Amino acid sequence: MVLVIGAALTPFNRRRDGSGFRDWASQAFGDALQMAGLEPGDIDALIVSSESDFFTLQLNPASVFAQDIGLCGAATLRVEGGGGSGQYAVHAGVERILSRRAQRVAVLGVDPSASALDGDSIRELYGYSFDFWTDGLSGVTATGLYALSWQAFAAEHRGTAADLDRIATKNRLNACENPGAHLPRKHTAAEFEGSAEIASPYKRLHCSPLSDGAAALILSAPEAAPVARQPSAPKITGIGAASDLPGLGHRKSPGQFVAKSLASDRAFQMAGIGTSDIDLAEVYDAYAGAELQAIAALGLSGDPITDLRDGRFDADGACPVNLSGGLIGQGAPVGATGVGQAATCALLLEGRYHKSLQPERPLGHALADTHGGVGTSCAVTVLQAGDRT
Repeated sequence: MVLVIGAALTPFNRRRDGSGFRDWASQAFGDALQMAGLEPGDIDALIVSSESDFFTLQLNPASVFAQDIGLCGAATLRVEGGGGSGQYAVHAGVERILSRRAQRVAVLGVDPSASALDGDSIRELYGYSFDFWTDGLSGVTATGLYALSWQAFAAEHRGTAADLDRIATKNRLNACENPGAHLPRKHTAAEFEGSAEIASPYKRLHCSPLSDGAAALILSAPEAAPVARQPSAPKITGIGAASDLPGLGHRKSPGQFVAKSLASDRAFQMAGIGTSDIDLAEVYDAYAGAELQAIAALGLSGDPITDLRDGRFDADGACPVNLSGGLIGQGAPVGATGVGQAATCALLLEGRYHKSLQPERPLGHALADTHGGVGTSCAVTVLQAGDRT
């Protein structure tokens, strides 16, 4: 197991204050390091998650961040896996410690997804994150592919557009209690009715925003953690990853996130627990339907549509999903997303999250889930609560 002794997120939003991604990265790292009770010289390695050089215009960003945050001399690595980049970076940090190549690792995720480029350019770039030859060159958009995948899933599970409304409403309502969220909203039915359709049945309100921001974790081998952090620090006990065919049309079941199921099975096996042990989850909801597809693939529900309608995934439900607001409410700076999910789970397990979103009941395990493509490159992390007595 690996301890999470530091966790922090900057606000996720569209920055208009003159700051840049290096400022946000330094802020997130500094806050996480302070929580860990360490100094920069205590860190052995830096793992950086940044999806696209087009956003930062910075090749080899890990070395630049190491300079900025005082980690020159530490081993550095940049990880990229599309939308799954952040979770893959967490895994790289865990593996670095489990292999005994490092004792304390900083994981830093950052992207100026909102402010670096105009919306049309970003949509074109995201089209290239699928198979460039079969999808990217055709001009197909991410929204179009996700919509097709949801249509297949909804046909099998009897999902409706009203279910998409429920997901977006739930997540943005959670975001209202998250001071760092990009889109805190209390939606009405009329707003969804009037929202512009992007790719049927997805409307604009069913989509996550482009956001700026950073998130950071400080991971430690148990014996290397400061004594003050050892009892209560959450633990990463399971990680799992898997891939699927990049082209949605090449898959036997385009509505199913098969790779996500494989990734979660591997994470659960490593953690030695089952899906029934998960008390809450932060899952990848770039589009509203993708949340339900993820819940099904992760095994968190055998009937996700019914459970959604019954409130199982609400903030006060049996298994809250995306208490942070998810990508739809909290925002989506791509490189920071997966790191932020793991940080949110760690803070919740330790009882350090935003008070109005912190469950009152004891928490045992949490799950963080991210993917690149349309469920193509999937990464799942299982966390366990430390001793809060």
